[in-house]
Amino acid sequence: MNPSSADDCWFDLVPSPLAEFDEQGRWCRHNRAFEALVGERPVAGQALSSLPPPVQQLLGWDTPLALLGLRPGEGALPTRASVSRIGQGPQALSARVHVCAPTDSQTLRRILCIVTDPGRSAGAADAPHASVAREPLLRELTTILESSPAGIAYIRGDTLVRCNRRFERMLGLTAGTLTGQQLDALLGHDARIQRVVIESLAHLQNESQYESELEIVVPGLPTMWYALSIKRLGTSTNPLEAIAVISDITRIRMQKAQLEALGRDLALQADRTRAILDSVFVGIVTMGAGGISWMNGSARRMFGGGLADFVGQPLSTVATPDLDHPFRMTDYLDDLLDGQSHTFECQVVGRDGRVFWVVGNAVVTLSEAHERQITYALLDIERRRQAEARSAEAEATLKRIIEMAPMAISVHEAPTLRVLQANKSASGFMQRNAAQALGEALEDIYPAPRARLLRAEMMAALDTNKPQHREHQVDTGKGSSQIWDVNYLPLSSDGQPADQLLVVASDITEQRAAEKARLEAAIAQREMLVREVHHRIKNNLQGVAGLLQQIAQRKPEVAPAIAEVVGQVQAIAQVYGLQVGSSGPLRLHSVVDAIASSVQKTFGHPITLRFEGAQSSEWLLPEAESIPIALSLNELLTNAYKHSDRRTPVDCVLSSDEHGVSIRIRNVGSLPAGFTMDRIRGGVSGLGLVRALLPRRSSSIQLHQEADQVLTQLKLTPPGINLFVTPPALGEPTGQQYALWPQ
Repeated sequence: MNPSSADDCWFDLVPSPLAEFDEQGRWCRHNRAFEALVGERPVAGQALSSLPPPVQQLLGWDTPLALLGLRPGEGALPTRASVSRIGQGPQALSARVHVCAPTDSQTLRRILCIVTDPGRSAGAADAPHASVAREPLLRELTTILESSPAGIAYIRGDTLVRCNRRFERMLGLTAGTLTGQQLDALLGHDARIQRVVIESLAHLQNESQYESELEIVVPGLPTMWYALSIKRLGTSTNPLEAIAVISDITRIRMQKAQLEALGRDLALQADRTRAILDSVFVGIVTMGAGGISWMNGSARRMFGGGLADFVGQPLSTVATPDLDHPFRMTDYLDDLLDGQSHTFECQVVGRDGRVFWVVGNAVVTLSEAHERQITYALLDIERRRQAEARSAEAEATLKRIIEMAPMAISVHEAPTLRVLQANKSASGFMQRNAAQALGEALEDIYPAPRARLLRAEMMAALDTNKPQHREHQVDTGKGSSQIWDVNYLPLSSDGQPADQLLVVASDITEQRAAEKARLEAAIAQREMLVREVHHRIKNNLQGVAGLLQQIAQRKPEVAPAIAEVVGQVQAIAQVYGLQVGSSGPLRLHSVVDAIASSVQKTFGHPITLRFEGAQSSEWLLPEAESIPIALSLNELLTNAYKHSDRRTPVDCVLSSDEHGVSIRIRNVGSLPAGFTMDRIRGGVSGLGLVRALLPRRSSSIQLHQEADQVLTQLKLTPPGINLFVTPPALGEPTGQQYALWPQ
């Protein structure tokens, strides 16, 4: 069953009805038995879709999917139909449809239909047996179509006759809802499907196949892309029969989009890279198979032309006439692998006539099209040589300035602190010839204690990477010393550790001596002026006190009040009198002695004064607290006199220890019942004045009744008073330790 030409003589001689057509549904031939049986006479090339439906059913063309699923050599497809001839009733016919192998790849497959059971009526008893025999084949074909990864549908006219479930799932529809439905149900599902169907139907009117891509959006699912292929069956378009196949190309589309995005990113990255290279000061030239393909701005300036002047030109266009020029002899580049480079140095002749030396690298890389290319990086050495010459000149100038500077200047290596450079003035700081100290360590130049001190200070400056300032007193060994102002400056680039240390020292011995002399003269002048002022204040206060006493004599009615004021003025005058012969803080015992003498002289009442404790004469009274304490003592002694027996002297004792001073005043008298100092408020006289003047943080006062005497106790503690520390004698241990260098 492999007929290959229309002149096979046996085809008409076979008694069984035979019919042959190709896989596109075009009629090829039939014998007389077939024509007599079905009452039809198709012509070669006629579309099977133009035959009566019973004949199509007998040929198996009512289910093209089943026919297309057959392969040469496989079992035949059984068919059955009821065919009616003119003037006769329906006749049940059975047939077997076979697929014949094509003679070559260009020939369409042919399908042979053999009617095997003619002559039976529509109600023949063997119809159920044919149907039963046909069902396994249909199930097998359905299984094959359902297992296909593609969606397949058979369309006849405006009806979707049959499709597999994958076709419906791909379109986002429920399985079994499209089979036998009109295309309107499919067109109304999605506007994009409607557009594709309309385009495909119009295209298939003139062409046998339509291909396109379809985007499907199913709610709740990601967007899917499908490749659509619709193949027309036969040549007739009335009705139009076609097989539609859709394949999932979502992953391909996504990969394509990713590749396109990657291509755009690579192009953008290439543009950015070229923009960066265009801004550097190194000349970059890219060479392809056809010559120069790209140059950055620095290379264009080097060569003295624009990019259009050099594109497609060999690099030797800017080379000197030397035959062995690296731009001419490029054979060495053939042995380089991707990423390897070659360094060279040569002369370049620019378009502007300038001849200059360059040093460069030639790197072999692959272009975007995976073609071998060479990238040259060129640096103008002429500019570098000029910069080196200027740097050398500046360094020489700096050396001359350092040599002529009156300060001691030396440069030390950071890791070892060895002397790298020192001027002549550094000899005084080193106390040796500075030229002989070059390359030596600190311990080889200075005595051990001084070397340790210098090393500690230099390392501190290097660790902090900040300038340090110190002051040294150096013994000259001749009974005198020098004072040096020393500055350490780490020398480093931005953000890098210092590799050198600059030491600048200045001899400020004479400057400090002059400053000390000026300071001593200023202090002496100030002390003289202060003593003169204090002396005049004392005299003026005593004059005021004398005037007040004269007024008290003329006006006895105000004598008590004036006497109190006179006592206060005398107390202040005594303080200023003590300050005439001294400077700085007053000794507390001198102030107490002077106030007691003043009160005794004013009222003519004896006051016995005693000092107890080894440190009673060592406590000092700050200048700011001298007058308030003196006025307070004056008020307390005056108060003791006023409330005491005139026959009994007032007793005053000053006792001291290392914590403070206690002044106890006793007089014969009695305190009011329930008396306490907490009830005394600040005022301008008496205990109110004492309460207002005494410093609260460093003093306390209490009044107690002891038998027939009243005890007034005033305690003074630092910082209201200070203990004078006698400086130790030379060579005497002080109990303090001093570090010669940081630990």
